[in-house]
Amino acid sequence: MIPYGRQDITQADIDAVVGVLQSDFLTQGPQVPLFENTVAEHVGARHALAVNSATSALHIACLALGLGPGDWLWTTPITFVASANCGLYCGAQVDFVDIDPRTYNLCPQALERKLVAAQAAGCLPKVVVAVHLCGQPCDMAAIHALGQRYGFKIIEDASHAIGGKYKGEFIGNGRYSDITVFSFHPVKIITTAEGGMALTNDAELANKMALLRSHGITRDAAQMTHAPDGPWYYQQIDLGFNYRMTELQAALGVSQMARLDDYVARRHALAARYDALLADLPVTRPWQHLDSYSGLHLYVIRLQLDQIGKTHRQVFDSLREQGIGVNLHYIPVHTQPYYQQMGFKVGDFPEAERYYAEAISLPMFQTMSEAQQDLVVAALRRALIG
Repeated sequence: MIPYGRQDITQADIDAVVGVLQSDFLTQGPQVPLFENTVAEHVGARHALAVNSATSALHIACLALGLGPGDWLWTTPITFVASANCGLYCGAQVDFVDIDPRTYNLCPQALERKLVAAQAAGCLPKVVVAVHLCGQPCDMAAIHALGQRYGFKIIEDASHAIGGKYKGEFIGNGRYSDITVFSFHPVKIITTAEGGMALTNDAELANKMALLRSHGITRDAAQMTHAPDGPWYYQQIDLGFNYRMTELQAALGVSQMARLDDYVARRHALAARYDALLADLPVTRPWQHLDSYSGLHLYVIRLQLDQIGKTHRQVFDSLREQGIGVNLHYIPVHTQPYYQQMGFKVGDFPEAERYYAEAISLPMFQTMSEAQQDLVVAALRRALIG
């Protein structure tokens, strides 16, 4: 089976993790701040907070921005459920904005129309989570301009996008958002096994997220309500969580970061080759905006079903039967049973639903060989036209 994604672990990665196992610190040591500084310096952000998952990063990002009961979080329906669930964790209400039919990202024009209606109804969002699907950044300049006009905060869910660029600058630099979140799950561009990171240029937000990721506890006398009782002293000054990243994970992340640019470049080479190999097949290939340099976590095609004479499911099943580990990213969140209990229904976001009816994620990972890619394309050709 050729998987849709997989990690690349080198001897240098293994040595980095073994070095931590032989050290004095398995958690709360020097590797986590080193990893944070490495990522922050690479993307051009002032502050970075490593945590145990991107979901945790989204949660503390929302809390740091003051999201709570009575507030609204808006995001795209084409994302993993965590991009929406983070609002529910805070007691807020969640709504969605339909996607751009070319990029599959949250559509700025649809967002503006929804904002006009929400302002009239008195229910503007407090936070908008812009998801960089497949690694391609959203139109962040347009979303930021709307944020300035309508007063909402912006989180970039860049779980797919580390190493990508928008308008020539690395995603994560915070020019158009309050907080950016990266994921380091094994199928992502670099991995820490599990793990995530929140980046911001706002010191106050960074301090708040640092507090929230570690039980709301501080040892900083300047943050305490009274002077410490002694060198052992700490205070809980907020309700936080245990969202810390381990030293082993961080050491792996530092080692992987050395290859980030090469990984993304390799993914671009594979994508260009896919584009050429699929040119004569009845599929829509990914469209890349000229302002963006995608992280290319995923390579998603859309089936031109009117030309194929087979169903979406038949093509998907055929590929799996031929040993091609295709997947589908993602099922529209508003169609999930949990969200339908809130009143969402099929038909609410038609572009997202059209995407879901046609999309297939082909294998894409940095160690993929051209021979493996040829097998994928041959299998797809058989699945489509026999």
